[in-house]
Amino acid sequence: MTATPQPALSRRLLAEFLGSALLVTVVVGSGIAAQQLSPDDVGLQLLENSLATAFGLAVLILLFGPVSGAHFNPVVSLADWLLGRRTGRGLGLRDVAAYAVAQVAGAIAGSVLANLMFEVGTAISNQERATTGHLLGEVVATTFLVALIFALARTGRGIIAAPAVGAYIGAAYWFTSSTSFANPAVTIGRIFSDTFAGIAPGSAAAFCIVQLVGLAVGVVLTLALYPDAGTRADDVVLPHRTQPASDRSPS
Repeated sequence: MTATPQPALSRRLLAEFLGSALLVTVVVGSGIAAQQLSPDDVGLQLLENSLATAFGLAVLILLFGPVSGAHFNPVVSLADWLLGRRTGRGLGLRDVAAYAVAQVAGAIAGSVLANLMFEVGTAISNQERATTGHLLGEVVATTFLVALIFALARTGRGIIAAPAVGAYIGAAYWFTSSTSFANPAVTIGRIFSDTFAGIAPGSAAAFCIVQLVGLAVGVVLTLALYPDAGTRADDVVLPHRTQPASDRSPS
């Protein structure tokens, strides 16, 4: 039996725009709040920021996942195409490009929205982050984000993608030196807030480049662990096609 078609592209792009916007609103907004509530304790600021992001991301995946898959990340969308194209599953390349535009536009809008809510004004960030250690951290964070998402899809555990991905990002705030951006759209969006969660344009460009490196490593690692991962590309991050029961086996 064949899975029913996924929602119309216009609906999926709206979900990706809104999800990316709200994700950056959570990241930037909680960063601003943390900076205001705990001005003398950077560690506490990071804890507050990471917890809000982990919980917020999980909720957004549940909200928008059934419509678009809740990628919110050009790296995830591109990995979906790379892994799924051999089996005719996942996004087409044109859809990847459309998703990326919606994700980046949403991320910028989310940053502006957070700035407006906290009345801090929208300005280009001057927070430089592109050290060697930070760039390596981005490769690590992106690699294992891709591997996690496709492992969950391939083994039929997409139902736990929301808490699992949220938990991973929350943990990666702490175990990576870069605080785990792992997302070119979010990275670009955070340029537009000169606050705790911001990133300077030069650093953002470097982050985006190494995130693509992480994408490549993540795809290779995924194929090494799950050679047929592309057969479940339609289930990334959350299934957004209605599948017959016979197609839902984790085997």
